[in-house]
Amino acid sequence: MRMSSTNFSTALSGPRKLILDGATGTELNRRGVDTGLPLWSANALMNDRDAKTLQQIHEDYLRAGADIITTNTFRTHRRALAPSGNADRSLELTRRAVDIARAAIANVPSDSPRFVAGSLSTLEDCYRPDLVPPEDELRAEHSERIHHLVECGVDLILIETINSIREALVMTKLAMPAGIPVVVSFVCDRDGRILSGETLSEAAGQLLPLGISAIGVNCGPTPNLAKPLAELQAACGKQFPLIAYGNIGYVDENVGWVNTDSENPKAYCEHASNWPARIIGGCCGTTPAHISELKSTL
Repeated sequence: MRMSSTNFSTALSGPRKLILDGATGTELNRRGVDTGLPLWSANALMNDRDAKTLQQIHEDYLRAGADIITTNTFRTHRRALAPSGNADRSLELTRRAVDIARAAIANVPSDSPRFVAGSLSTLEDCYRPDLVPPEDELRAEHSERIHHLVECGVDLILIETINSIREALVMTKLAMPAGIPVVVSFVCDRDGRILSGETLSEAAGQLLPLGISAIGVNCGPTPNLAKPLAELQAACGKQFPLIAYGNIGYVDENVGWVNTDSENPKAYCEHASNWPARIIGGCCGTTPAHISELKSTL
């Protein structure tokens, strides 16, 4: 059963920071689930054994203190599933991912509301802005993905790891009419620019008038997030909610991601405690231990 979007909006405007969960794909890999390309984390939705591992990961993040858990839908869209012959299973796998997240919440009682964020990524590689498809393809394919997430009952749409303003705008304009909160997060280079070369100030200027609930950055090296977040805070004002979640490790073309454990939970939190964000979690490479440390620190 979906929590009301009003509840999420109320929590976002409340006195305390909201804790987002940590990585799903890399945590699946740590626990022995095949996360090889092209399916990557969607592999965990293909059989009951791996789905149980996925639910356990969600539960571990909830027990660590997460207020928001992210659905394993990063690669359950038609384009990502096509190379494995599963394109027509997009809705089925999206529904399974949302149901698993809901089951995890049901298994971990709490006095505080917890929310299911529907993960919505780029159609192509998150690190390749040169591959962003034409406008008509973006509209058609993202429209289907958003419809699937809303139909399956997520509490908010998390548009994440986005590498261009163009794709972010299409996704946001399609998501806003659904009537649930929309959060947008970009991936930046070491200079704090979106991978497309555009600035976060430009992005904020175009996205805030659309009515998004929060904006931020993710999937960049943890020490590098302070600069783009400072730019966003200056562009949005100190009262507008920001979201931040950094990674630990690096991209690999063959396996997708390599964990390095370069930032232990305490070191990660030393960075995160200085981020001017209302929603803070972890991206690739982070674990329930990182989220537990965030909860106790923040």
